[in-house]
Amino acid sequence: MNIDKINFRSNLFLAPLAGYTDGAFRRIATEHGAGCCVTEMVSAEGLARGNDKTADLLERFEGEKELIMQLFGPDVDPFTRCLDSILKYNPTMIDINCGCPVPKVVKTGAGSAMMRNPEKIGQIVSFLTKNSDVPVSVKFRLGWDLASENYLEFAHVCVDNGAKLLTLHARTRSQGYSGKADWSKLKRLKEEFSNTDVKIFGSGDVFTAEDAIRMLDETHCDGVMFARGAIGNPFIFSQTLSLLEGKEYSRPTTAEIVRTILTHYDYMAEIFDEKTAGHEMRKHVCAYVKGIPGSSRVKAEIVKSVTRDEYLKALESLK
Repeated sequence: MNIDKINFRSNLFLAPLAGYTDGAFRRIATEHGAGCCVTEMVSAEGLARGNDKTADLLERFEGEKELIMQLFGPDVDPFTRCLDSILKYNPTMIDINCGCPVPKVVKTGAGSAMMRNPEKIGQIVSFLTKNSDVPVSVKFRLGWDLASENYLEFAHVCVDNGAKLLTLHARTRSQGYSGKADWSKLKRLKEEFSNTDVKIFGSGDVFTAEDAIRMLDETHCDGVMFARGAIGNPFIFSQTLSLLEGKEYSRPTTAEIVRTILTHYDYMAEIFDEKTAGHEMRKHVCAYVKGIPGSSRVKAEIVKSVTRDEYLKALESLK
């Protein structure tokens, strides 16, 4: 997958997920075949003000070559003030979040609230493309609500100002994560830019490798951003790659899942202290073990676990 002058190893990316896509999760996803990962969304204002916790979100795991760094903000001002800071982290691409529907983000004018102000995203993309050599991408939704779908207009503003990659989550802001993503709109977006070098990625309702293949086949989009479907399931990347190569895949055994959980824990412990790693891993484990016989007992034990030994003991019942 080539975007601008960057060669990614596949067209299967890990989407930005607040509270999830830290270095540990990105490392696990990469080892299972993700072509590139996106950071958690980072406040342009926080970065501009030198907030250490904000900057920590941009740290790569050891050996991470490509990393798309996602920023959010209500207008161009914080982007002008944080550009020097983010460039120090050598982003592969800079992505602008125009899709987050969370009220605390939207009320500031950022996230999916940007869909109501296409001129502002134009100013942001224009500033970034004129003041750095880093390619810019934008992740957005169909519109604010069903009565105001403006994704095509919004996309043109992004591209006209220099965006190289567009990722559409085919829901409106008002839908949040409910209902069904309208992939026909993703197909329409791809058609709109079919004669350009702009890449179109899709997101929304991709929970299995088969879903990913169906999205690619039905919409002809250039790539897939795996979001909720990858939580507790990094195997989705290698499974999709197998299907793309015309091969069958085997679902992970319980033992493989347990090994992956412990590896994920180890990576997290390298980034954070043991206590933080223990707390942060709980949400991942609940997703990893969902549907496995004995998972209810594991979940009950995991909420009391912190150390690796405690995690290992909690997972024993799965074996």
